[in-house]
Amino acid sequence: MALQESPFPNDFVAGLHAVGWAFIFPCFWFLDCLIAVWKPTTLEQKKQDCFLFGLKVFFGTIIFFILFLTAAPFALLGFLLWAPLQACRRPFCYHRTTPSSPEVEIHRGFELVGKASFSFATANLCLLPDSLARFNNLGHTQHRATTVGQRIVQGVSRPHIRIFVDSPSSCGTLSPSSSILPTVNSATYGATERQAQPPASHDSDTAKGQASIPKSHSRVVCVPCDDTEQPSTESPSPLYNSNENFNQQGRTGHRSAPRALFSQGLRQQDDAPVEVSSLFPANVDILCLQEVFDKRAAWKLTQALRPLFGHILYDVGVYACQPPCTCSSFKFINSGLFLASRFPVLEAQYHCFPSSSGEDALASKGLLSAKVLIGKNKKQKKLVGYVNCTHLHAPEDDAEMRCDQMNMVTKWISDFQAANRQPDEDVVFDVLCGDLNFDNCSPNDTLEQNQCLFNEYRDPCRAGPGKEKPWVIGTLLEQPKLYEDDVNTPENLQRTLETEELRKHYISPPVPEDGHPFDYPEPGQPWIGRRIDYILYRESSISKQCGTEIEEVTFITQLAGLADHIPVGLRLNVTMDSDCADE
Repeated sequence: MALQESPFPNDFVAGLHAVGWAFIFPCFWFLDCLIAVWKPTTLEQKKQDCFLFGLKVFFGTIIFFILFLTAAPFALLGFLLWAPLQACRRPFCYHRTTPSSPEVEIHRGFELVGKASFSFATANLCLLPDSLARFNNLGHTQHRATTVGQRIVQGVSRPHIRIFVDSPSSCGTLSPSSSILPTVNSATYGATERQAQPPASHDSDTAKGQASIPKSHSRVVCVPCDDTEQPSTESPSPLYNSNENFNQQGRTGHRSAPRALFSQGLRQQDDAPVEVSSLFPANVDILCLQEVFDKRAAWKLTQALRPLFGHILYDVGVYACQPPCTCSSFKFINSGLFLASRFPVLEAQYHCFPSSSGEDALASKGLLSAKVLIGKNKKQKKLVGYVNCTHLHAPEDDAEMRCDQMNMVTKWISDFQAANRQPDEDVVFDVLCGDLNFDNCSPNDTLEQNQCLFNEYRDPCRAGPGKEKPWVIGTLLEQPKLYEDDVNTPENLQRTLETEELRKHYISPPVPEDGHPFDYPEPGQPWIGRRIDYILYRESSISKQCGTEIEEVTFITQLAGLADHIPVGLRLNVTMDSDCADE
């Protein structure tokens, strides 16, 4: 059964809600402008004259304060109409773009060859009301929402380029050949749609030492690998797949990273190829976003993404007062969660965390779970996937609250899947994305690092509790430095992340326990910083005939200057056993 687009049971209730919000919005907007006048970003401080800034603050304060007082009585009337209607509001809006053909919304990889590739991305966008976003050194929320959407579309809609390494060593490929999708033409999503045809020269047999490359709709680039298995006193220089290199005419080489991608220069069995990219990964299937709090920004982002993502859940969360044991206080803003999918959403459910404190008590943070229809296998059995998006409690000292929330997330996901799993379906992936507001290197986050959530879901960047893999990069940027030259463009931020000495200045450092200093990093280990944005996946909940392999982990710099977090991408290869699939 298809989801209803409107969050209200009928048009009459939706109309009343719109009227109530129309009375509230002018007062809300004037107050937002009044606060924003007093809080310039560091970029605005550099550009504007002190005298002009003083005039702007003086006259802006007077004008917006008068307008705020004028609109306040109307806002009160609107609130009396708006607040009671929240009791019958479904906690999310659903936007669906009707496809030109039903074939467009399915992935035929399993149906044709029994394997497929799925790409996920997560990002914290800080799309708060403009005045609140400025406390994170980010302004102009509406403009940023449109620009973010355009940049995501620019990256996602490009061809998927895979690099194969010609090497006598065991470094293999940067995108495993076993991940390659159907060898026939098909209009599908995932790694097979809208991808460039490989050059004719690549259709011939591959050279010795090179991975076998079947025909596909991906552009294939072969590069030499200078890594060897011989020990060295210096850190090896592994490969980073840098998409921007291939967008420049005449360049088919690679960028070398400034630090080790794989320990000892060799790829371990559970290591994943990593990419620092100035573009979003090509053909992202599902996009999970956090802090899309502002309603107008959410709608603008939806309009920008709809050409690629036909199914979008936005304005997720609850408002006003809620029944006991659901939310702890009056909620002024939603959860900020936003999910965009190429695949049809069959079921969706939202849970609000029952306890919160500080500034987080104003927002209805929680968990959004969705079940999406992927396609069919060779026996025409339906294939589905589960995607979960969350944003945990923010204040650093509330570790116990975050642990409680992680326990709730685990339970809610299990309950959602138990209630919606059908006997005639196979589950091909189960992914959890979000801003968890703790990292895996801070002594202050030890309690969260040992949570049982990581026993169920795998973190491809995690070597163990309190220990990251050596190629990991922190995702939380230092807010006062967002507009400095080293990080204000995608290309500059990419170079900064690939250089350890620069990275130290722009990525937030680990948080010591109770203010006690500690030595970071440990001798011989790279400087990583705080990684608080996660994409986790679970294998125990998918169908037994499905096998999962990580194709690539991506740290994305395309939103430089637009957000204070670095987006993260994950590409999973799923193979379905042919014998089981035919049962």
